Amino acid sequence: MTVEQVNIDQELIPLLEQVSDPEIPVLSVLDLGIIRTATKENNLVKLQITPTYSGCPAMDTIADDLKAALKNKGYNAEIELVLTPAWTTDFISEKGRKALENYGIAAPLEENLDKQVLLGKANLIACPQCGSKNTKMISQFGSTPCKALFKCNDCQEPFDYFKCLK
Repeated sequence: MTVEQVNIDQELIPLLEQVSDPEIPVLSVLDLGIIRTATKENNLVKLQITPTYSGCPAMDTIADDLKAALKNKGYNAEIELVLTPAWTTDFISEKGRKALENYGIAAPLEENLDKQVLLGKANLIACPQCGSKNTKMISQFGSTPCKALFKCNDCQEPFDYFKCLK
């Protein structure tokens, strides 16, 4: 889902691009795709945000960071957590996917490929450090529940893979 596909006041985009996911600081909340709506009425900004998965511990911090960023620009904020439509990794922008890779986290694959990888039936995850697909899953869970831990058999570096969530 792109910014054009959700209801975001265009004037708010530069401000929202400055608020990062606290667990993956190279991703803005826009690139992560968790902003459903961002509308402005005078000095009040109303936001709807969707968690990447239920129980995501970063959502309170993200809401606080959004309020602080808006307050810094003279806005009051109302933030509502919405669960539908559910967030999927399809909502991560192309810019966000590249930022993940540059940060050392393998971006999510398509759903059917993701299942093959996580069940050990395919070797498709490229190492973000050297690009090799000679990689192995070490654990279904990495630094956060939405990531799996992999190791590159060529450069020997461990890395996270952001699981495909649908």
